[in-house]
Amino acid sequence: MAHLAQTTTPLTGEEEDVPLDPEAVERAYRFHRARRAAKAKRHREKKRAGVRFWVVLAVTVVVAVVLAARTLGEIERVFGL
Repeated sequence: MAHLAQTTTPLTGEEEDVPLDPEAVERAYRFHRARRAAKAKRHREKKRAGVRFWVVLAVTVVVAVVLAARTLGEIERVFGL
């Protein structure tokens, strides 16, 4: 028959006095600050990408309208319409 393994070991007085890493708090602070900065940067880049999309779309539409107007003008001039 299988025996259950002991999952926890009883703590003695020596194991409770484990020294903590003195720089762990500072590292955690820098890590979370970097995460917040990265999140803010992603948000700014997302907004800028939306603005760039609309600017490029507007410029493309204006160029298409100008080319269409010039083309129609040339067609009228050549065929005398």
